[in-house]
Amino acid sequence: MPKYGKAAQKSVERAMKKRKAGILKSGQSRKKVKSRKQAIAIGLSEARKRGAKVPRKPQKWAQLP
Repeated sequence: MPKYGKAAQKSVERAMKKRKAGILKSGQSRKKVKSRKQAIAIGLSEARKRGAKVPRKPQKWAQLP
């Protein structure tokens, strides 16, 4: 069973293309995204908002030793 749906893949792909073109902006500051990881995170976040099949974000408190 795949973790991510097709819609999530498309959203991440779109974000990566925007980053490559230099037009992907992040957050409230609207600064350009340079990091590949940040572009993926933005794509997944957008997919989550649209209701695509994306696993939950890991909780910080749940990772305590």
